[in-house]
Amino acid sequence: MKIGYRTLKTAVGAPIAVSLAQWVGLSNFISAGILTILCIQPSRKSSFLSAWQRFVACAAAVVFSWVIFELIGYYTISIFILLLLFIPATVTLKATPGIASSSVVMLNLYGSGHVTLSLIGEQFVLITIGLGTGLLMNLYMPSLENKLKKLQIRLESNFSRILYEYSLYIRDENEMWRGKEIAITEDILVEAKQLVIRDRDNHLLRNEHTFYNYFKMRERQFELLKKMLPLVTHLTKTDAIAIEIADFFERLSKAVHPGNTAVTFLEELKELRREFHAQDLPGTREEFETRAYLFQLLNEIEDYLIIKNKFKKSDESPRKHRKVKMK
Repeated sequence: MKIGYRTLKTAVGAPIAVSLAQWVGLSNFISAGILTILCIQPSRKSSFLSAWQRFVACAAAVVFSWVIFELIGYYTISIFILLLLFIPATVTLKATPGIASSSVVMLNLYGSGHVTLSLIGEQFVLITIGLGTGLLMNLYMPSLENKLKKLQIRLESNFSRILYEYSLYIRDENEMWRGKEIAITEDILVEAKQLVIRDRDNHLLRNEHTFYNYFKMRERQFELLKKMLPLVTHLTKTDAIAIEIADFFERLSKAVHPGNTAVTFLEELKELRREFHAQDLPGTREEFETRAYLFQLLNEIEDYLIIKNKFKKSDESPRKHRKVKMK
């Protein structure tokens, strides 16, 4: 059984909040632990937002409870009317996640049988201890950099394999390839995107996130790799330019690594285009279709390389300061 950081922080934070509330002398000290549990979130940003929403909701709950319980009485029908009015109010205040937390305050006030100013003050102390402890627990967030680097390595390995398989397919050397790397790459990008969002939300003062830009770049390139697949399968194996493209794919597969190699390959692509345009006009329908597929494939490869080139230029700009140097 694996215990995560969030579980550990919840296990540590809840008893701390209960102990503090009990030490202060609050009557409903158990509620502080509940508020702490509800406040602990996967990232610092979501934790601060959650704490603010819950504080607003709890403050509103105090006001609504005081008015309704004192006007109607301490009956179960009062809870029904309270929730009927309170929930739409939290939606208007954009504090919907705080409904569960505020119910703790409502039931505390309901159980008292009479709302006094001292009891209201006690609820605010309870809220402060519960939410404050949750925020303190969330100040520490484990770095996701190593996980993201591992995903980067796996992603680049898959890109390299896909490009190499394209080269083999064009040469008629591997028609049994089923493209499993494409499905795996999609899973890697989904996982990476989730981790990047969490890591970005853990750095509240950082505007730029290199891994975010990197995986967005790879995602755009991957869409082009998928578009290349049906074009590759339609190429005639005897076409001279097609064989040169196969060689180009093989060289490109070996260059999926840190460093801006896109410029070199863009120059090679220009030479391929010159050879393509220098060929005689197609004489048959099959040759014409092959030329059309080749022309479209050259465009996709060019877009693939341009995306990488733009990313590297942006990444290496002296105006941007990043802590992690990426491809």
